[in-house]
Amino acid sequence: MNSKDLRALQQPLKEDYKTNPEKAEITLHAEGALGEGISCKVDTFAGMAEAGLHPATGGDGSQACSGDMLLEALVACAGVTLKSVATAWDITLDKGTIRAEGVLDFKGTLGISREAPVGFESITLFFDLESDAKPKKLEKLIEVTERYCVVFQTLKNSLELHTEVSLH
Repeated sequence: MNSKDLRALQQPLKEDYKTNPEKAEITLHAEGALGEGISCKVDTFAGMAEAGLHPATGGDGSQACSGDMLLEALVACAGVTLKSVATAWDITLDKGTIRAEGVLDFKGTLGISREAPVGFESITLFFDLESDAKPKKLEKLIEVTERYCVVFQTLKNSLELHTEVSLH
């Protein structure tokens, strides 16, 4: 896909969202079912993923870790956003990898220490790119990728998070 194709694809959507802003607000869904032992089966686009305990909390490593899945979602979103912006700007990326690393202190999750946070203390997103574009242009590309990556912005800026329970 080139920048002209991308614009042609997105322009009618942009116009529709400007005219009908309510159409731009879309609710995404994910669903999981409790599995055997300590696991949760999550239906993904690529098939069923079974999440379980990370080895640092007693898992055997045979199931996906939800923390890894969060980092994978960040990498996927950043990669798609990066490619989209690069395409729109006619930046050729010959090769590229994106990697996310998150630091967790499992003392928090295991209830050993109330001072240790439950969740990631920090996440770093690494971009390794091959391109003939000028360094300043690539810096701007990363800046705009951060700005428009949904998962990056969700993690960076706290959001309202709610729970609801239905008992049967």
